[in-house]
Formats: sequence, structure tokens, C-alpha cells
Amino acid sequence: LAEADEIKQEGNNLFRLNKWDDALQSYRNGLAQLPERRKPSVPPATDEKSHSPPAEGEDTPSTDAEESLASGSSLDFDSSSPLERECAKARSVFNANIAACYVKLGENENAVKACTEALQDDPSYIRVLLRRAQCNEKIGSWSALSSAKEDYTALLTQLPSSSNQVAEVNRSLRQLEPRIEEAQKREVGEVVDKLKGLGNSVLGRFGLSTDNFKFEPNGQGGYSLNFTR
Repeated sequence: LAEADEIKQEGNNLFRLNKWDDALQSYRNGLAQLPERRKPSVPPATDEKSHSPPAEGEDTPSTDAEESLASGSSLDFDSSSPLERECAKARSVFNANIAACYVKLGENENAVKACTEALQDDPSYIRVLLRRAQCNEKIGSWSALSSAKEDYTALLTQLPSSSNQVAEVNRSLRQLEPRIEEAQKREVGEVVDKLKGLGNSVLGRFGLSTDNFKFEPNGQGGYSLNFTR
């Protein structure tokens, strides 16, 4: 752990110098010094929330492993030793910092993956939940926007009611709704267009075409396939 912490400090210094690639490599090297994650033997308890919310637009690395520890997260399962809990805290911070580097490099998909790794060790890591939601917004696909909505919703249950982040998260949720609907329609349309090209070559043998089949909204967020002559 001591060696990993030294490497983390090196990564933090590189990050402050805007050397994103070098910082990323340092954080990866530090993470490699830690044991792999163990699965919890019992479900985690859920009562308290921790972590102070980050400042708006903040993309800084975590400098204190303590800030990644959340009561009620997977760090607290009974079978873990104090050393294992410390390793889980350190893994969470390293992955959060890796995500911060990817954000600076404009690699949002990789940032989302790194955030997810951090949350595996600490599901209540507020800064990482927010960062993952923001990265998924930038990706902009139907699934990414839906995931962002889930993270923003989770944040509302963890942020203190007095936090100014609550208004920001609620605003993001409101803005997401039309974007999710638009992305859904766009991606469904793209799939239908691809299927039409394939379907027409097959249905033509039977005197039919894909125009005989219509996708209609079913009122439950999905679509039904109807046949017409």
C-alpha cells in the first residue's frame, strides 16, 4: 500500500502539470500494486451516505483515499479484513483518478469504464457517480443517456438535501428526458432501416416487403410490430 500511495502522489503531480497520459500510466502502475477485488460474502448494509459533493465542473484526481470510503458500501462486508478494506479504498481512488485522466483526454467511454470499476469498490462514491453520468451524457447514445439518468437518480438519494448539487442534478434529469426519447427514436429508426434492406430481399420472394410491417409505439416505452396489407 505504501508503494501504491507513492505512485499515486506521482500521478497527482503529473495530473497537476496537465500531463494526462503520464498521469494515467502512473495510476495504472499504482493500481497494479494492489490485489484484485474480492466479492463480498454478504449484501452490504445501507444507511449512511458520505463524500462531500465535488465543485461544479471539477475533474481533479482524488488525493486522499479516505474520501472514497462510504458507509454502507461494499467496503464494509463482514468477511473483509482491515487490510482488504484499505485495498478496496485505494482501488476505488486509483480508478477514479484513471477516469479523471480519460475525461481530460476526451475518452468518455474509457472514463465510464474506469468509473464503474471505482464504484465496484465503493458504490456510494458521489464524485464518481457524477463523473460517470456526465461522461454518459457526452457519449449521447440511448443506452448511455439511460445510464446517466440512473446515476443522476441515485445521486439524489445520496446527496444532502442542502447541497447545491441537488438543483444541478434535477436540472440534468429534466434535460435528459427529451434527449433519451430522441436517441431512442433515432436508434430504432436506424435498426429498422438496416432490417428493411435485409428483409426486402427475403420477403420479395413471397410478394411482400417490409412496408407491410410497421413499428408502432406500445405506450409502455417500447414498440409493437404490426402487419398490414
